[in-house]
Amino acid sequence: MELKKSFSRRKLLAIIYVVFAFCYFVFGLQSARAFSYHTSAELRIPAIGLVSDVTTLALDNHTLNTPDEIVGSFSKTKNNTLLVGHSTTVFKNLSEVKIGDNVFYDNKEYLVISATTYPKEEINMNRLLAYTDSEAIKIMTCSGEIFYNGDASHRLIITAVLVQ
Repeated sequence: MELKKSFSRRKLLAIIYVVFAFCYFVFGLQSARAFSYHTSAELRIPAIGLVSDVTTLALDNHTLNTPDEIVGSFSKTKNNTLLVGHSTTVFKNLSEVKIGDNVFYDNKEYLVISATTYPKEEINMNRLLAYTDSEAIKIMTCSGEIFYNGDASHRLIITAVLVQ
């Protein structure tokens, strides 16, 4: 009887330990992921009440890994910066941005000149990231039908040019 009681207690303690370790691991990773980005700038879009830190992204096997809760930036050329974020978090209200709205990025003011939704398969990243004569930012997020894997059928792209 004493052996059975001892085994049950050890079993219960082992289960508690495993649950605690699992929770620590899962929540620890989520916290680390949420705060592990080096912020390089700030994006503000007053028309939709958006204020977000921005982290610089690098290509990883020809892919940009979008941060979960903040905006990511990527540039191939000096005058053209792509800002990306998830439509379910940081850019949840991006579709409300209108032509003529002001955008503030990296301590500069930009004016929105276009807001267009494209089917995902029509997006040409080389064209999107190409050199522009005047300084511009392009803000991109998912739009349209959301698929089971979190991807979407379309992309909303907002273009804003530097206010001189």
